[in-house]
Amino acid sequence: MNKSLLGVALLAATGAVSAQSSVTLFGVVDTNLAIGRGTVADRNQISNSGNATSRIGFRGVEDLGGGMSASFWLEAGLATDDGQGNATNSNNQTTGTGAAVAGRQGVSFNRRATVSLAGAWGEVRLGRDYTPQYWNLYFADPFGNVGVGLPMPATYDFGGFTGSTAVRSSNGITYFLPGNIGGFSGSLQYYLGESPQNGGATEDDGTGAGVRVGYESGPVYASLATGRTQYAAGNTRQTNAVATYNFGVAKVGLQVSRDKNGPLTGKGWLLGAWLPVGAGEILGSYSQYETSAAGNPEGKKLALGYVHNLSKRTALYTTWARVKNSGGAATALNGATTAPNSSSSGLDIGIRHRF
Repeated sequence: MNKSLLGVALLAATGAVSAQSSVTLFGVVDTNLAIGRGTVADRNQISNSGNATSRIGFRGVEDLGGGMSASFWLEAGLATDDGQGNATNSNNQTTGTGAAVAGRQGVSFNRRATVSLAGAWGEVRLGRDYTPQYWNLYFADPFGNVGVGLPMPATYDFGGFTGSTAVRSSNGITYFLPGNIGGFSGSLQYYLGESPQNGGATEDDGTGAGVRVGYESGPVYASLATGRTQYAAGNTRQTNAVATYNFGVAKVGLQVSRDKNGPLTGKGWLLGAWLPVGAGEILGSYSQYETSAAGNPEGKKLALGYVHNLSKRTALYTTWARVKNSGGAATALNGATTAPNSSSSGLDIGIRHRF
């Protein structure tokens, strides 16, 4: 009898511990056929991340009591078509990318590597994470800033117009507002370039800060974000605003971007729509982006897609997009090559599985 009671007590204690602390393995495997057409060269590939970025991650949380918790999050991007990992950046500068060919250095937790402390006052998060100025580029885009449907503002930002911190920063300290203040949300981030402090012109390179403030109530969501990273060659700045409205039968979103890289400026906008249909969803967007470089290069892009959910975890999808270039721009889709001021089209057909 005593052994039975002891066993029950041990099971109860184990249950209490597991309720207070947990570790989760999660990820996305997304692989697709990517077809690109351009005026100079076409390309056909087996690619990845056409609907959601392929990744593997580990996250955990511990209940500290009194409304406090500690957590960690380690997330690595993967190229599931060939098994390579994605590259990271150590100091928010071009020098931080490393000498290895991107992705061939093995798995790196390039997407997120953070440890956090949270409570009723909000959350403080340390490590590599999204910059506040990136988030709006994600919220308004039906395609989630991935695949051939990637919008023009994101195409230019991710292509290097606003530098190494266009999406994520390393060596960051981020504060998040608590989630119970009347629909308002927000974050404030400061990140370090970790250059030698020797009084030189480049000692602040890669150091910057960003802030985002948002509001959500019923079908309405709106937010504003801005961030700046310092470089001796010229600071970069991203500023954007987004608003979405869910009508129930459909959801629409609008995003406006204004960016700066040294003396160059960029501006663009996106209009997106989500339309649920049976077990799937029709997606659509129109976007354009222009910079102040010689000739004022500009791209205008139309994207249409459909996602069919086979289950809560697995989906089939297809996305078609076409970009029209002007002012000397030569943006091409899915690895194709197109001449300046010409058009390019692309098609993704793939499967995405979450776990």
